[in-house]
Amino acid sequence: MAVNTLNVSFEELKTIILQLPVENLMELSREIEERLETVGIMQLAESGFQEWNDEEEDIYDVES
Repeated sequence: MAVNTLNVSFEELKTIILQLPVENLMELSREIEERLETVGIMQLAESGFQEWNDEEEDIYDVES
C-alpha cells in the first residue's frame, strides 16, 4: 500500500470523512478499530520484552 502525504488539517479530513456514505463510514470505522487494536497489542508486546533489551548481551549486533 502506497502512503501519500496530504496537506489536510484534521478538521478538513473530518469534514471529508463525514461526507462518506454510511457503508464507507462503517468500513472505515472497522479498519480504524483493527489498526488501534494492532498498535495496542504491539505496544503491550514491546513492553514485555524490555528486560531482554540489554546492550551488553546483544550477540546479534556484532560489527565485523
